[in-house]
Amino acid sequence: MKILITGTAGFIGYHLTKLLLDEGHKVIGLDNINDYYDVNLKYNRLEDTGVEKGDIQHNMLVKSRTNPNYSFIKLGLEEKEDILDLFRDERPDVVVNLAAQAGVRYSLVNPHTYIESNITGFLNILEGCRHYPVQHLIYASSSSVYGANTKMPFSVQHNVDHPVSLYATSKKSNELMAHTYSHLFNIPTTGLRFFTVYGPWGRPDMALFLFTEGIVKDQTIDVYNHGNMSRDFTYVADIVESIRRLVPKPPTGRSDWSGDAPNPAYSKAPYLLFNIGSNSPVKLMDFIHEIEHQLGKEAKKNLMDIQPGDVTKTYADVEDLFDYTGYRPKYNIKDGIANFVKWYREYYKV
Repeated sequence: MKILITGTAGFIGYHLTKLLLDEGHKVIGLDNINDYYDVNLKYNRLEDTGVEKGDIQHNMLVKSRTNPNYSFIKLGLEEKEDILDLFRDERPDVVVNLAAQAGVRYSLVNPHTYIESNITGFLNILEGCRHYPVQHLIYASSSSVYGANTKMPFSVQHNVDHPVSLYATSKKSNELMAHTYSHLFNIPTTGLRFFTVYGPWGRPDMALFLFTEGIVKDQTIDVYNHGNMSRDFTYVADIVESIRRLVPKPPTGRSDWSGDAPNPAYSKAPYLLFNIGSNSPVKLMDFIHEIEHQLGKEAKKNLMDIQPGDVTKTYADVEDLFDYTGYRPKYNIKDGIANFVKWYREYYKV
């Protein structure tokens, strides 16, 4: 297949690109390479897939130097006409939309970015899929959509109408927009609610990276809600393997869906939602202790109050995903953190 992946300079997009190229697919990568975090890490991810920094120009498709099946274009999702031109020229079979403005706390200080990238940008992707039909659109949602929900584990069959951050609101909006386009234009769409993804090449604004960096540099790490939090940490290899299995399985719509008792996880339209999590929440302090163990060094901790937009616990019900793909997450935090620390030491030479 020819697969357009947005966000290929990003964490998940980088890993997915490598996996799908190994599978023999032709991949077109897209990213705006913004400065939300260290752009050098983004360029190094691209270079690891054969896309050299010096070759990259805005809105110009460049070939990987190491894989003839990979091309990359620097482009923002909000650039409507250029996005439509890319769809027209390349006619992808499948689109995996991972590009977005990430981060819960950042949405408190820069809200407009989330509207431009996550809502306007996603609309442009949907329009591309509408005018140049694709077999399947897979897009990133987030566990953040569960917001004020407290019933555990979080299920895609639960109502999620009470978000507690603008980031979560933008992701819930994506799900609603996707359903509308599935209904109106018969576009098969699958939304994926990611649960705290971690692993090698991870984002510097995420807990694992921040904690590891702080401990290595003998700095004090900020621990929110005094450490009384749990997260369903999900290793990146489990994420991309799930996506790989979903690529050739577009939804077709379910005749058993009823408007009298509407199940939010699916529809009569070709529309599905899945959680991707480990189904095994970990206490934040246990997570930190495992990092300390792998580094052989104790952290200096600054215990802080919970931040606006944060939730105290996430826990994914992944039975629907397992039933649909046959894949259940395999990695525990011991192995996952060990792999990250190994990468971190090699990458930063510490």
